[in-house]
Amino acid sequence: MGRTNPTYRDQLSAIEDDWRPFRRVLRRQDKSRFDRLFVYARDHADAAGNLNPADPLAPMWMAIALEQERRIAELEDQVEALTEA
Repeated sequence: MGRTNPTYRDQLSAIEDDWRPFRRVLRRQDKSRFDRLFVYARDHADAAGNLNPADPLAPMWMAIALEQERRIAELEDQVEALTEA
């Protein structure tokens, strides 16, 4: 029997397709940053898929926030290590 809902990865792909016109008009240096946000979302797709969310954007934003939080913490650790040295 088939699924009643599309997979989260399918929903995420559809969201990315919806945002293509926005990406197309971004400045060149921002396109890679924009793409990285979707990489963050795909990296956490397993966790998001477990939610079976009615709004697939909510776990996408959370995944992006988690990855940015991780990167900030890593940079803070690097700054602290440099100031101690």
